[in-house]
Amino acid sequence: MFDLNHFISEYVTKRQKSMFLNDIENKREEISKKIKDKSVLVIGGAGSIGSSFIKAILPYEPKSLVVADINENALAELTRDLRSTPGMYVPKEYMPYPMDYSSCVFEKMFRANKGFDIVANFSAHKHVRSEKDVYSIEALLRNNVLNVKAFLELLAQFPPEEYFCVSTDKAANPVNIMGASKRIMEDLIFSYSHLFPVKTARFANVAFSNGSLPSGFLKRISSMQPISAPSDVKRYFVSPEESGQICMLSCILGKNREIFFPKLGVEQMTTFDAIAVNLIREYGYGIQYCSSDSEALEQVKYIAESGKYPVHFEKADTSGEKAFEEFFVEGEKIDSTRFQSLGVITDKQASDAEDIDALLNRLETLFARENIEKADIVDALGEYLNNFVHLETGKSLDGKM
Repeated sequence: MFDLNHFISEYVTKRQKSMFLNDIENKREEISKKIKDKSVLVIGGAGSIGSSFIKAILPYEPKSLVVADINENALAELTRDLRSTPGMYVPKEYMPYPMDYSSCVFEKMFRANKGFDIVANFSAHKHVRSEKDVYSIEALLRNNVLNVKAFLELLAQFPPEEYFCVSTDKAANPVNIMGASKRIMEDLIFSYSHLFPVKTARFANVAFSNGSLPSGFLKRISSMQPISAPSDVKRYFVSPEESGQICMLSCILGKNREIFFPKLGVEQMTTFDAIAVNLIREYGYGIQYCSSDSEALEQVKYIAESGKYPVHFEKADTSGEKAFEEFFVEGEKIDSTRFQSLGVITDKQASDAEDIDALLNRLETLFARENIEKADIVDALGEYLNNFVHLETGKSLDGKM
């Protein structure tokens, strides 16, 4: 029987246990003091990272847990999973809400609770493929930036003890709009750091997370469809369990305006085609290398006869696809001694609220225009982020299998 967690530890992360276990054990008493009997709000908590964060904090027995997520089905499954896990602590005051955190009904709920002690926001457009045209880009920027601003205004009225908003490694020297949006998000939350503590984390790809390419491999195999992947894109990976743990450590142990990242070396990178090959072999097939998507689609009919699974691997040529990953940039101060498994970007200054507001107002003005183009948005982001060089090829991942 195929064991996904075993596959991840054997072929993807190449770690038999979480890289954060020692740090969690060493800080267990401090973590417990900050979580036990506290009220917790998790936005986007039904997703891969948000649900892992919830599982990381529940053993410390918070008083209450409210989870908001627009994916009603995933929220129901999260509840079933929590209730069905032996030994899992679920507080009596547990409420999963299928709602958008930018909606009026969410604000009503938040005000009725008079805020929360610990707030973690995982609601985000996280895929490079989310960037297509002006409409998809507006949706991305509203979710990752503009809605965050509105939520921060609400938090300012009910300041939490800890506020965490997830970032991404792609925020370091971004080459796509998704990465740029999360870099701006970092500045945005830091601009409220005089009102309550704010923290974030840049981390690697989460192995087999919802909507990820490796997760797609599983769906392709279950449907007997060919697999396509880039052959030259190297990525760092953490397990789903590790993704929740790094966010928990950042949220609970991070100091104001700190950014956490995993201590991973370049030797721990892997490629998507390597994951695909190992996965196919784990399912008992050989590999049928094809030169195009169309050839791979044609070869599907011969899988049973040949015992080989059709794949098409090629170099990445789509917009915003960075060939490598990095967690910090030149000039950022790094503390590499506080944790065994985590680096921390420290001494970040509170961002200039006027500069951020000027950018957000400019974006709202652009979105109100009928003749807006993608280049207009890229220009606005580039004027704010001096290091933002958008990688445009004119090709989208949606044009591939």
